[in-house]
Amino acid sequence: MSNFSHWNEEGRPKMVDVSQKEITSRTAIAQSTIALSNELFDAIENKLIKKGDPLQIAQIAGIMAAKKTADIIPMCHPIMLQGSNFTFHYQKSDKGYDLIIRATVICNEKTGVEMEALTAVSVAALTFYDMCKAVDKTMVIKETFLVQKTGGKSGDFFHE
Repeated sequence: MSNFSHWNEEGRPKMVDVSQKEITSRTAIAQSTIALSNELFDAIENKLIKKGDPLQIAQIAGIMAAKKTADIIPMCHPIMLQGSNFTFHYQKSDKGYDLIIRATVICNEKTGVEMEALTAVSVAALTFYDMCKAVDKTMVIKETFLVQKTGGKSGDFFHE
């Protein structure tokens, strides 16, 4: 078990000690995609979603989720975020539309913000589903992944 960073000498889970690490500027961008019907896209475009604007509520939920990541992912360190931002882009697909959600999270910390960005887009996607399920229960939350990260000891990462 000694080869695993999140296990102690007794083989039990632990939070990694980052006390000796340098504070650096770090960013992470994550993406999630939701497949939706033409009917739902039209309802959104015509402001017919009874719960309100699903993108605004999804963005607020995503920001809240980024700030609460350490509360729901056991080994994440609580970190002070300096910013988070979202983009939403609809793309025509064979069966309707794909909504591409991207979150960028920024901090100056001893540990990265990849999990915060991934949590942000995941919760934003779930919230979008919740806002729109009365119109289209066939939505599919598809791939969620890290697009890029910068800063820290391991250096930069760019998804190809």
